[in-house]
Amino acid sequence: MSHQRVDSRHGFAGHSARICEIRRQIEKIGDSRSPVLLLGESGTGKEVTARALHDENPRGTFVPIDCGSLVGPLMESELFGHVRGAFTGATDNKRGLIDVANGGTAFFDEIGDLPLDLQVKLLRLLQEREFRPVGSLSRQKVDIRVIAATHRDLKKAVDTGGFRQDLYYRLNVIAIRIPALRERKEDIPELAVEFLSQHGYYEIPPDVMSALCEHDWPGNVRELQNCMARMAAMNPGPLLQMDDLPSTVHYSRLRGQIELNSLATFAGGGKVIIPLQELEKRAILEAIQHTRGDRTTAAQLLGIGRTTLYRKMREYNLEIESRARHDVQPGD
Repeated sequence: MSHQRVDSRHGFAGHSARICEIRRQIEKIGDSRSPVLLLGESGTGKEVTARALHDENPRGTFVPIDCGSLVGPLMESELFGHVRGAFTGATDNKRGLIDVANGGTAFFDEIGDLPLDLQVKLLRLLQEREFRPVGSLSRQKVDIRVIAATHRDLKKAVDTGGFRQDLYYRLNVIAIRIPALRERKEDIPELAVEFLSQHGYYEIPPDVMSALCEHDWPGNVRELQNCMARMAAMNPGPLLQMDDLPSTVHYSRLRGQIELNSLATFAGGGKVIIPLQELEKRAILEAIQHTRGDRTTAAQLLGIGRTTLYRKMREYNLEIESRARHDVQPGD
């Protein structure tokens, strides 16, 4: 089965209800200069959303600011710039990221990582629409739209003193929550095709697509994008194969099969529950069979150490059973 590339307006592939709602929100607030707070797990596409907001009314420059990197003695200079002679080594005037974003959009990625002293200065920037470069005696007016993003619980950070309450309310004028990929699995086929199209023409057969959709993607859209890049690198195309899938995706598929096989069955009104030890035994046998006897990879698929795998195989007397399964070929 092949999937054609789809039009993904605003950089969002997919037509899940939540993504469609986010598109509508972007269209509604695209012209607004009010601060926007983007919430969601790492890898869900918060920067894509921020760029889409900027592109809806593309005034000035879109400037991403990694708050996690604003550490050390020069962090204020990086953000607000400095004048010549402000400190040792300041041989020239330097523009800061805020000045670069003047007239456009400043995107504060992972705002929860911003140090407290810079939170104070960002609050003043939002309130007064001006800033002062390091070493300067005068303030500069600035017209920027501020979009902030975080995977953290900022309300909890406020309660524990890690984030300023006044800044939180200044930023939380319009909030958009970006869903995790596991919450919109119906979008995975379109996303997979979109990412693969960046590497050439590929077809995704049903078994591969099914495996992609079964995986929970803890790294979200970024993990799926990296997975597609890896598969394209491993396969010259055009047809992807199950063997191209990363081991983590294989494990999700294997786990799903085991869960299906372990469902309670009904016979004559009675309910048969499979013991936990039997499920573990089946999982080990499935993993060894899937990896054709490669126990190191089997242990990785199962999420356990190789020593633990050997111990459990001895405990369940699986050495002989797994060898017998591996030796018997179809048609024997």
